[in-house]
Amino acid sequence: MSNLEQTLSIIKPDAVERDLSDQIKNEFKKNGFNILKEKKVKLDKVDAEKFYQVHQSKPFFNDLCEYLSSGTIIVMILEKENAVLENRRIMGATDPQKAEDGTLRKKFGISIDKNSVHGSDSIENAKIEIDFFFKD
Repeated sequence: MSNLEQTLSIIKPDAVERDLSDQIKNEFKKNGFNILKEKKVKLDKVDAEKFYQVHQSKPFFNDLCEYLSSGTIIVMILEKENAVLENRRIMGATDPQKAEDGTLRKKFGISIDKNSVHGSDSIENAKIEIDFFFKD
């Protein structure tokens, strides 16, 4: 039985600014992901706050929203078996300093805040996050 899943991936402002989008997309493709849909988006702070609602109570919430709305992002729907876990494995730890060699955040991340990529952390959140950006 196939366990085909979809997950949301965001190439964050720091990576878009540094023109790393194609390299990051190629990493996903190399790892067997299909990019079903993608688009460039510029969120305002209110939308960033809605998107990161789950982190509302955390001390880093405001900085996170400021950052996500600070520049263009690329949002993608990725698909493959166990997409959520696989995407998180490829991204690496939130803090690029602690991320494993070869992961996206180790290669491209600047700091714990500017860590270049976002990925859904569960199948439930993937559905919510995909709907947030790709409500047709």
